[in-house]
Amino acid sequence: MIQINALSAFTDNYIWLLQDDSTRRCAVVDPGDAAPVRHWLDAHPQWILTDILVTHHHHDHTGGVVALKQHTGAIVSGPAGEHIPSLDRRLEDNARLQVLGLDLRAVLVPGHTAGHIAFIHESPTQPLVFSGDTLFAGGCGRLFEGTAAQMHTSLGRLSTLPDETLVYCAHEYTLSNLRFAHAVEPGNTVLAQRLAQVAEQRARNEITLPSTLAIEKATNPFLRAGETSVKQIMERRAGTPLESEAAVFAAIRAWKDVF
Repeated sequence: MIQINALSAFTDNYIWLLQDDSTRRCAVVDPGDAAPVRHWLDAHPQWILTDILVTHHHHDHTGGVVALKQHTGAIVSGPAGEHIPSLDRRLEDNARLQVLGLDLRAVLVPGHTAGHIAFIHESPTQPLVFSGDTLFAGGCGRLFEGTAAQMHTSLGRLSTLPDETLVYCAHEYTLSNLRFAHAVEPGNTVLAQRLAQVAEQRARNEITLPSTLAIEKATNPFLRAGETSVKQIMERRAGTPLESEAAVFAAIRAWKDVF
């Protein structure tokens, strides 16, 4: 069984640390800063970093890659369509790789960046996704290089995963995302309960991740563009009919950008 823990970086980034107790080998996802990983490795000298996984090219996800590779010799895997420093394995859509015995699949999910990928582990006992800045708890990433239609399609790919899939995203944005979600769906009682719970967690400075896909489907407005209630709310706000889920999604994303 692989253990997964978060190493905090910058103000709200998480570097995910995967540990295989049976081999004392570990991997990290999106190390934007080498220091937290180096500190952990120095405190646990019996562990060996074998793999660095990267979801996209933004510096807060790649800034520590070169230093960590030089220090450990770890294999760097990331999207084929983006410039990732010290990249060893260029992953196309649906490429598979083994990391610490986990069978991972790289899925292309453009929108936040043009070549963004997510790492999926499809398992009956421990399904999970490292979603980077595509799917957040309660939200989704900004559209820096892609379109709303692309992001809607990308989230649609992730939403087909099993409901019990654990969602490991890269930022602690949950509280602000849920405050916006509540503005979109003030009558969603499941969302209201989640917002209250997350507010209490953040007041205690607790991490709110991982989420699950089931929770996201019930409370994340960016996965709920097909809900009639959400469509009606967004049409009232837009003052015009929204003819497709993609159009509803685009309206939600535009509102979030100025919220």
